[in-house]
Amino acid sequence: MLRRSTILKKESVDTLAIGSFDGIHVGHRQLINHLGSHGALFVIDKDQANLTPGIKRSEYAGYPCMFFHFLKVKHLSGAEFVNLLKKEFPHLKKIVVGYDFCFGKHRSCTAKDLKTFFDGDVVIVEEFSYQGNSVHSSLIRTYLQEGRLEEANRFLGREYAITGDVVTGQGLGKTELVPTLNLKVLEYLIPHQGVYATRTRIAQTIYDSVSFIGVRESTDGSFSIETHILDATLPQIHGAVELFFVAFLRDNQKFNSLSELKSHIEHDCEEARKYLGTCRVYLRDFL
Repeated sequence: MLRRSTILKKESVDTLAIGSFDGIHVGHRQLINHLGSHGALFVIDKDQANLTPGIKRSEYAGYPCMFFHFLKVKHLSGAEFVNLLKKEFPHLKKIVVGYDFCFGKHRSCTAKDLKTFFDGDVVIVEEFSYQGNSVHSSLIRTYLQEGRLEEANRFLGREYAITGDVVTGQGLGKTELVPTLNLKVLEYLIPHQGVYATRTRIAQTIYDSVSFIGVRESTDGSFSIETHILDATLPQIHGAVELFFVAFLRDNQKFNSLSELKSHIEHDCEEARKYLGTCRVYLRDFL
């Protein structure tokens, strides 16, 4: 939930944190912590965000996002870029960036150069590392693609989440296996194929669940993202559903029969309950 209103006019902004902010991870948190009641994120968007696409970045940051496409700023010199900020945000008093921030045409200027072009306060946040690893969105993507969910969540400071629309599935779930919601997911990075303990948000209610991502090796050979709600019977669901990934349970497998598959699904459900019944602590709780 947002800690502050997402409605903030540019004229009211006095502090900007600048970056792409894909993921809103614990490294980004170090910048966000320097924003006050009239702060905002200046998001340089390259259409590549797939950990927290679009306005989701405001939701996770707790601050409004001001989106500027990379193509509109990449040709600007360092001085021109800062002049753009001052023009767009006439009451800007402070800029917050990371240690590796670069700007200006051909990335010709570094974070320290901001102090030359900007007459207000400039805060340069040092590298944030955990157990010897610098926290970056690229590393989180690698963890998710490798099925290393615990590391990814720890660096995010939260459970990784994706949103999808409910679509029609095979129809085997209700009759032969367990009922599932089949999801069509766009924009988001899809984690490693396999079975996960998850939480599923439908409207404003969150349910414990088990979710599958991957090719349905044991049935029709199609790729799917499916979630089974634990210990609840729901009416037909339409629209958007959000999945929160709590723990990776196992890799995708091929089974010789539907009865064998169902047996493994039942085991997956029992394993998932063990993880969903506890509260996991991530780095964000210590920031």
